[in-house]
Amino acid sequence: MSDGPETDRAAPYVILVEFALAVGADAAFEALILENARRSLSDEPGCRVFDVCAKADDAYSIVLYEVYADRAAFDAHLAAPHFKAFDEASAALVTGKRVTELTLLTGASG
Repeated sequence: MSDGPETDRAAPYVILVEFALAVGADAAFEALILENARRSLSDEPGCRVFDVCAKADDAYSIVLYEVYADRAAFDAHLAAPHFKAFDEASAALVTGKRVTELTLLTGASG
């Protein structure tokens, strides 16, 4: 019997990413990030959750909630061709980016 969470498997890697967009860039960025999310979920076995959310009345108006099997799965995401294409195509649309690493305590994706 264990006193804590399972220790024989890696903990999920969770990040929250917030984007501030250039004026008029919303539609173009949304198309790019939705395709990146779709490809992440379909092409990456280690991507468990990739939610794209909008936040009204805030400069950082697009929020991503991403859950990966572990840090290695996230590193594979960063190396994926679809992520690199998204990153390059969206660079001029983004005026700010905040990334927060989270610890998953419980959830459907854990």
